[in-house]
Amino acid sequence: MADSTGIQLGSPAVGAAGLIPAAPGAAGTEGSGAAGGSARIAAKKAQLRSSPRPKKLEKLGVYSSCKAEGACKCNGWKNQNPPPTPPQTDQQSNTVNLQEPCRSCSHTLGDHVTHLENVSEEEMNRLLGIVLDVEYLYTCVHKEEDADTKQVYFSLFKLLRKSIVQMGKPMLEAQESPPFEKPSIEQGVNNFVQYKFSHLPSKERQTIMELAKMFLNQINYWQLETPSQRRQRVPSDDVVGYKVSYTRWLCYCNVPQFCDSLPRYETTQIFGRTLLRSVFTVMRKQLLEQARQEKDKLPPEKRTLILTHFPKFLSMLEEEVYSHSSPIWSQDFLVGATGGQIPIHTVISAPPVARPIYYSTSPVSVDPSTCGSVSPARKPASVLESNPVGEKRKASEPLHHEENKRPKVVGDIPMDLINEVMATISDPATIPETSLLSAHSARDEAARLEERRGVIEFHVIGNSLNQKPNKRILMWLVGLQNVFSHQLPRMPKEYITRLVFDPKHKTLSLIKDGRVIGGICFRMFPSQGFTEIVFCAVTSNEQVKGYGTHLMNHLKEYHIKHEILNFLTYADEYAIGYFKKQGFSKDIKVPKTKYVGYIKDYEGATLMGCELNPSIPYTEFSVIIKKQKEIIKKLIERKQAQIRKVYPGLSCFKDGVRQIPIESIPGIRETGWKPAGKGKELKDPDQLYSTLKTILQHVKSHQNAWPFMEPVKKTEAPGYYQVIRFPMDLKTMSERLKSRYYTTRKLFMADMQRIFTNCREYNAPESEYFKCANILEKFFYTKIKEAGLIEK
Repeated sequence: MADSTGIQLGSPAVGAAGLIPAAPGAAGTEGSGAAGGSARIAAKKAQLRSSPRPKKLEKLGVYSSCKAEGACKCNGWKNQNPPPTPPQTDQQSNTVNLQEPCRSCSHTLGDHVTHLENVSEEEMNRLLGIVLDVEYLYTCVHKEEDADTKQVYFSLFKLLRKSIVQMGKPMLEAQESPPFEKPSIEQGVNNFVQYKFSHLPSKERQTIMELAKMFLNQINYWQLETPSQRRQRVPSDDVVGYKVSYTRWLCYCNVPQFCDSLPRYETTQIFGRTLLRSVFTVMRKQLLEQARQEKDKLPPEKRTLILTHFPKFLSMLEEEVYSHSSPIWSQDFLVGATGGQIPIHTVISAPPVARPIYYSTSPVSVDPSTCGSVSPARKPASVLESNPVGEKRKASEPLHHEENKRPKVVGDIPMDLINEVMATISDPATIPETSLLSAHSARDEAARLEERRGVIEFHVIGNSLNQKPNKRILMWLVGLQNVFSHQLPRMPKEYITRLVFDPKHKTLSLIKDGRVIGGICFRMFPSQGFTEIVFCAVTSNEQVKGYGTHLMNHLKEYHIKHEILNFLTYADEYAIGYFKKQGFSKDIKVPKTKYVGYIKDYEGATLMGCELNPSIPYTEFSVIIKKQKEIIKKLIERKQAQIRKVYPGLSCFKDGVRQIPIESIPGIRETGWKPAGKGKELKDPDQLYSTLKTILQHVKSHQNAWPFMEPVKKTEAPGYYQVIRFPMDLKTMSERLKSRYYTTRKLFMADMQRIFTNCREYNAPESEYFKCANILEKFFYTKIKEAGLIEK
């Protein structure tokens, strides 16, 4: 009874792809849907299980080998007078004669079922269920036309047939058992909802939750295309890998919907990103097409959800499915405070939200709220297609995961307290609204709200020399060329046209009411680790609405997804202010060797750079800051409520006391005051010498220390010593350290600081020396803190 029989997973099998799951062997047609097929089989099983025991024995005898003496090789009892096909109801009888001989071996029916004499009714009914599944699969094998599918049906048929003979449980034999990939599709979608929408108000999160459930349900009942159909549609695809997934899907998900004697799993729980990638594009297209065709049949409350929010939800999810750096597919994505995995249902039965966010895998255009800015470029590639792409956040691990790994610092606010405060402001109604014209309103707030309502869209678009022209994209490119030409009148129109239509450049375009109102033209240099922003402009009558800031934030998100974390641009005098507001500065983080020869110097403009932080969700940054401010405000209010106690005045001074320690003032510590931190002064001369020597060696080894290694030569910098009265360099410091001049840490730090101060006093801010001083100074103070010479 305990024996298990198995099947070796060989080839895949399945009906035609479609929206309604087909019963095995039904080739995916709508008329043979899952509900109808499984209901019919369930009804037959119920009818058979209610039959008298002799009738059950007759049914099982057909699949039981003969037990008569003499080693009979008959593998199943066969009726001498088989009933007509199909059987007539009025001719059916419940009278069964166990002495009736077998048409094949002449032994009686009783000789075939002797092993079932003492079997319980429950076990008998289980075996009868397998019998009906065997008969159903037999029909499927003969009706199925696809060779791969037929092979799997036949393997499952043999497996169930064998399990009846051995009275065991069907067991699929495979090198791997479910789940086949982690995280699963279900977990990935939950991570996506958490990653993209956890910051949104509860009502909007509830909308996203419904969309996520809808999507997962569609996958669980999706009919995969056969390997042969996929081979015809995508000849270059990994057919072998798809065939394995297809076979597993048939055996563990599809066939068990109708043959319940086989263990059944949900597709979204045992498959992961690999299967989702292979079906997502086709599935998305068919789902949206079906929704459009049946929109009149949808109830009004579902129409907006399915026709407006669902397409945007799928577009954003598509970006994460095909992105190589998306964090939602990391097994460590959702980690709670205790380090355990957050249950899936925290998200898919909690909240998420949909919003209109579009990107594309081609150039894109964005809008600065100010005038235009220019920067000539000379390289990247782009594609003529407008793929809606999701937005926001980083290519690295999520923020809350980093928080868990960060060492706790004395004075940190307990997470329990923060969660308690968050609960009081999670409802957006409790957060004071700021007028869009208020001084406290974020620059991009109005633009973000318009995007959420679907008033504006963002697309990365570009020209292509090897794809069929897309009329809509070409119209947008012409619109971008016009916007840049009008807003950047000093740039030659031919030059703008050449770069906008250059296949190596992309443009993040801002679309409103179907027309282009702004954009950012850029060129990516992945091998060099930076992107050059060439043009950035918004049409004049749409400025001062926050479009420029929101445009740049989308561009940052796009580049984080593509793992490029540096921007360079040549900004004219009208654009410097705009770029400063977007985080650009004259302090270029990209080594000069990386961009020299790749971008052209632009006469009369200033080179500016921006380093992106992959941990920042730029498009939602102002929302997060607003929420953080509310948290701090609530914490302050709580603290104030705790320290309202009034202490008596200090009377010690009446007794002649001139001064007292601050910490002895009653109530001072309750306010959160702490003694000012002081650096640790090393009293042991040898220990001080060793520590300072190590720090100095680290500084001298730094890549930006080269300008400060030796004293400045008069021939190289005429007039230097007229400007700098107290010169210092790393060589002089080494000699002083060797002679034990530095008897305290303060002397050492003063000399090092003099190096940086002298450099900044003599050199211009845009010079290489000025930048080296800034970088090396930060490095020096990092090492000083690590050594414990000053407080961290």
